[in-house]
Amino acid sequence: MRRLAIALAALLTVVVTLPAAAATTTAARELRGMWIASVANIDWPTKPGLPVAQQKADYLSLLDRAKATGVNAVFVQIRPTADSFYPSALEPWSQYLTGTQGRDPGYDPLRFLVSEAHKRDLEFHAWFNPYRISLQGDATLLAPNHPARLHPDWVVGYGGQLYYNPGIPAVRQFVEKVILDTTRRYDIDGVHFDDYFYPYPVAGQQFPDRQTFARYGGGFPDIGDWRRSNVDKLISELSSRIHAMKPWIAFGVSPFGIWRDARTDPTGSDTQGGVHDYDDLYADTRTWIRNHWVDYIAPQLYWPVGYTIADYAKLLPWWAHEVAGTGVSLYIGQAVYKIGTASPAAWLDPAEMPRHIALDRATPGANGDILYNTTTLLADPLGFTDRLRTDLYARPAIVPVRPTVAGHTPPAPILLPLTGNTLHWIGFATSYAVYQDGNLLTTLRGTGLTLPTGRHSYAVTALDRTHHESRPSTTEEYR
Repeated sequence: MRRLAIALAALLTVVVTLPAAAATTTAARELRGMWIASVANIDWPTKPGLPVAQQKADYLSLLDRAKATGVNAVFVQIRPTADSFYPSALEPWSQYLTGTQGRDPGYDPLRFLVSEAHKRDLEFHAWFNPYRISLQGDATLLAPNHPARLHPDWVVGYGGQLYYNPGIPAVRQFVEKVILDTTRRYDIDGVHFDDYFYPYPVAGQQFPDRQTFARYGGGFPDIGDWRRSNVDKLISELSSRIHAMKPWIAFGVSPFGIWRDARTDPTGSDTQGGVHDYDDLYADTRTWIRNHWVDYIAPQLYWPVGYTIADYAKLLPWWAHEVAGTGVSLYIGQAVYKIGTASPAAWLDPAEMPRHIALDRATPGANGDILYNTTTLLADPLGFTDRLRTDLYARPAIVPVRPTVAGHTPPAPILLPLTGNTLHWIGFATSYAVYQDGNLLTTLRGTGLTLPTGRHSYAVTALDRTHHESRPSTTEEYR
């Protein structure tokens, strides 16, 4: 064993002095994400109570089809309704796994989900819903050990659903504890929230937190400012604590696509939205961006180009302007589930969604897209998925470096002599990018790749887990 180590050290001593590849290596830098929703079994698992083998096989199929489409990141909902897709001492097992909240599925889904995504070199973002408890309004239907039943004073009913009250400090501390516990125990790449903070307004109903405001809202003459402060604290505290624990993890939010209208605030967007992040969901995304509390923002721009109320072509540059100079990455949430629907009619045009991606790529500061939802995407609505595979995502892409996340450039890998048609290398990195004739062929976690037939030159670069890329290795010719 010692003799092998000495030989390897000698090989490294010789080879590292070789020059880098003469051929230029080029790769697109673009996040290509896919949301996998578990709430109400939208995407995965397809229904509650499936055998474990079926759950696993279905997930692997999702990943393989995503990878074949060109996706490089998955955003998987692992805490849909204050329950979990992993063993937790804080919350019960999710009903969407077994059909009964609190019932053990017999394995650790999250460990499996993360591991299989990484095997395919897909980023794994753990998607949490911070405040939603249940899609129905009866707390007695929750698992007996559910925190909402143990702390009924934390719970409010609104719109026929149950929520944790964001204005109670103990609620915020509990939500943070849950997320940080998961972050500590699992090898995730990101912590992700969608657009649900204070719930979307329900006509004729008032969110029942007046007594909470009276108790905790001292110093806030306006209840709206107090509500925004409650969410701000959650975001800012999680940001600092996540990065202190694991500096490489990306913390990001995908808010509703309209912060405020220009008719309400002259710095808002040229839109006529019926709902706004700032005024209705109490999510002040502008403050989060400017204070670097998020590493990325992924507004859900779920409207077509030219739509009068909310024009995609106007909202995209507005959000790009919001992140300009901050270092916060911008991804765009895309409504794949609307493709082929008739309201508005623009979604019947097969060119509409490709038009969005083209606009993103032409907009400085836009770093990619996240597609919702997986079930619709893989059904190939109006040929969109096939268009991704054969055109828009035909060449693979590396996730862009996020300036606000810690990372470093790894050393270049060392190519070994070809063994038949297999390329091998030595490296000390999370993943590797293999270039064929200077163009990115694939990325993978591993140190070997079976090459396609044909005469080509190959080089390899190393990537750390935050996608900083090394200089290229030497090149090898394969014929």
